[in-house]
Amino acid sequence: MSREAQNLLIPFRRDKKHDFAVGSGEALLGSKVRQALLTEGATARSSGELPWRTNFGAGLALLRHQRNDAALKELARVYVRDALKRWVPGAQLLALAVDQDGPALTLRVRVRERETTASVNLTLDRA
Repeated sequence: MSREAQNLLIPFRRDKKHDFAVGSGEALLGSKVRQALLTEGATARSSGELPWRTNFGAGLALLRHQRNDAALKELARVYVRDALKRWVPGAQLLALAVDQDGPALTLRVRVRERETTASVNLTLDRA
């Protein structure tokens, strides 16, 4: 009988036993995707958010203060696709929708890793 892998959920949080929360399946996959996409990786404008791994993350911060047009949506798609390919290589991108609502950009990401599917919604304030 195979046992599903468990690992720490990111961002770190406490569980009901006052320990760091762990998860598996959809919760773990969603956690990995959220962490990779919301961490600011090294770009032409930034040296990266994590001093010990400056390249980790996505360039989504570059979308701030940009024109709210079709090019912005396409850039978001490219940044998500590239970050997942590099930092969550086992995840297959199934769907990505980019919606604009005033200054906010909402990304709806659906991924699969083996038999597990997860949906992650991210809202980026562009102000």
